[in-house]
Amino acid sequence: MSVLKQLFNFYINSSIHVALAVYALTYLTLVEFGISYDKPVLYFVFYATITGYNFVKYFGLAKFHHRSLATWLKAIQIFSLVCFVLMCCYGLQLPTKILMYILVFGLITFFYAVPFLPKRIFVDKQHNLRSIGGLKVYVIALVWCGVTVFLPILSNGLSINDDVLITAFQRFIFVIVLMLPFEIRDLKFDSLKLSTIPQKIGVKNTKYIGIALALMMFLLEFLKDEITDKSIFSLFITLVITAVLVLFSKIEQDKYYSAFWVEGVPILWLLFRLFLS
Repeated sequence: MSVLKQLFNFYINSSIHVALAVYALTYLTLVEFGISYDKPVLYFVFYATITGYNFVKYFGLAKFHHRSLATWLKAIQIFSLVCFVLMCCYGLQLPTKILMYILVFGLITFFYAVPFLPKRIFVDKQHNLRSIGGLKVYVIALVWCGVTVFLPILSNGLSINDDVLITAFQRFIFVIVLMLPFEIRDLKFDSLKLSTIPQKIGVKNTKYIGIALALMMFLLEFLKDEITDKSIFSLFITLVITAVLVLFSKIEQDKYYSAFWVEGVPILWLLFRLFLS
């Protein structure tokens, strides 16, 4: 394997790419509401995303194979530890009330991976939030919504008005749509008891739902009190790209289709928005 491919795989597997996506959506909130670049919030979100995602993805592997961890997993563990330290450094620069708000999402992330509730609630032996049938995509959307919209708003002392609530709902919808290609890809791996969207309504209907949600998200933009041509155009282009990716998603998809291209859409959205500014 070439060095470049190894680095690229590390970039994906260590959650740097998804962290940039969350960073991008948080930055978009700052831009949309006229807030200046907030380094502590943005950097905290970036490092917290890496820490949280790697904890969720590799908790089980590290727990059961800690004596024989692969080199790549050890590297990710060390990298995650560094990111955790940096997350704490930037977190300490945030107001105490914001840290309490962040704690809520931290606990959700923790219990998303760690068993904590009675067996009868779950569909498998994991006993965590991730294993509750039909809940996965909505938990992820809720956390992304809270972190990328409400966190920068509250941290900068802005009030929660109608535009903020609409943006939060749009973001919730957007994350669900982005999750659909992942849900379709994972059909061959997921237990039927997980009740994912494609399992319940099929791949074709899942794509239709994705297109409908993207259209709803676009129309919601016109309910805001303050909208600009730049925000509308960048949103439109982003949703067109998202819709195309959803339409072309399939069970047997390329390794990087969802993990890189779909997850990279928020980064493109930010770039479009900044280019138009």
